[in-house]
Amino acid sequence: MPEQNGSVASRDRYSRTFEVLELLVGRSDGMTVTEISKGLGLPISSSHNLLQRMVAAEVVNVTEDLRYSLGPRAVRLGIRISDGLEVRAIARRHLQDLARSTGEDIYLAVRLGHRVTYLDRVPGSRPVTVDIRLGQSLSLHATSVGKLFAAEQEPLRRRLLDAPRPALTEHTLTEVPDLERELDRIREQGFAISREEAIIGVVGLAVPVRDAYGSVVAALHISALRAQITEDSQRRLIEAASATAAAMERELGRHQDQPPGVAAAGS
Repeated sequence: MPEQNGSVASRDRYSRTFEVLELLVGRSDGMTVTEISKGLGLPISSSHNLLQRMVAAEVVNVTEDLRYSLGPRAVRLGIRISDGLEVRAIARRHLQDLARSTGEDIYLAVRLGHRVTYLDRVPGSRPVTVDIRLGQSLSLHATSVGKLFAAEQEPLRRRLLDAPRPALTEHTLTEVPDLERELDRIREQGFAISREEAIIGVVGLAVPVRDAYGSVVAALHISALRAQITEDSQRRLIEAASATAAAMERELGRHQDQPPGVAAAGS
């Protein structure tokens, strides 16, 4: 029973956190703890304790005159979610075209905070496919999109190398030197491959999608069965995915010959 009560308390705390964020959205002048406690229907002491935890996590800011507003982590996450939804709207038709031309399952992956997750999926025409749930956190060290984002974005690279790296299959890379070489290779070649590192019998291919500033905002992932893929078909799939990513990038305002990390002229 105590464990169940603790679980309920955790859910309530998470719910209250989002309620605070909803109160603060659009309030550039901030709110006092009294105003927030009224909005939450909580005692001032409980509201103050919740706000202190949110301030410590940089989800909320507090000024010298004790007014609370959205913090940098909340703002960054909101921007990433908004960008991800925009990319999804642009990507949908391209994902369908790629699935139709290759016959393979096509996924769109994005980064949300410290997580990499699939935002959309279009199944291929093959009779046997791998159904990976949308929204779940993906392993950074064992999936093609996880390794791709970690290779391109230093905070995720540090997280991958510092966090536990369980062996999901016998092919999973778990040692730091092996992963560092893998990430360097991915950054140099511009795509990532997971060779049965997350799921036995499944090969994952990932290519980046960059915005007008050259930053990776998404990744295209092709999931194929190992028994049905050869070196030649793997090369063709990467080429097809890269062409699809380039088409998406043009809609995001990126110049075709623009190198990574360089803003488009006038942007």
